[in-house]
Amino acid sequence: MIYEMAYVVKPDAPEEALASVKTLIAETLKEYGGEALVNDTWGVKSFAQPYESGLKKGNFFYVMYKSQGSTNAEIERKMRINEAVVRFMIVKLGDDAKQEAILKGYRNPNHTQAAAASADGDEGMMMGEEGDKEKRMHSKRKSCYFSAKKQGPDWKDPKSYAWLVNEFGKISPARITGLTPKYQRRACDAIKRGRMMGLLSYVSNDIAR
Repeated sequence: MIYEMAYVVKPDAPEEALASVKTLIAETLKEYGGEALVNDTWGVKSFAQPYESGLKKGNFFYVMYKSQGSTNAEIERKMRINEAVVRFMIVKLGDDAKQEAILKGYRNPNHTQAAAASADGDEGMMMGEEGDKEKRMHSKRKSCYFSAKKQGPDWKDPKSYAWLVNEFGKISPARITGLTPKYQRRACDAIKRGRMMGLLSYVSNDIAR
């Protein structure tokens, strides 16, 4: 099976601590016959909502890997006892036969370079504004935005689903969003995962920067 894991390390953790977490993952995959397909660094980001401990930022990392399911239990065990790790999450993406399609579909909206590129110039801002207008148009017409676009919400990209959360943090129902049951469920999953990783606030539709 193919899985993805995002994890957050304390922003002030030394390089040795970062290296130890990466080594932990690599050695566990090797032990269980797994293989890392993608290793990505998202950089230091401000959480959409500060943690109870007062922590406001975290160093985000991402790994996509192929391995047997029992690998996850060992990775989770080691991540939980690592003092540098703030939070982590593992999501199943699909079986090995879908590897090529999954890799082709991977996007990294959180990378510092990608964020800088999307924010560079007025054109990028205008495209974002037009996207919001289009989403509102679909909602008013009670038509499914994601069905029209032939792509669903991605928990890694809070901009793809933050519009489905109102200013008070409530998830808008399908009768308001116009989403089909399939995409409403996927949107709810994306929102829950985004909140878990600190990309989206629990009490509003604010997203991490």
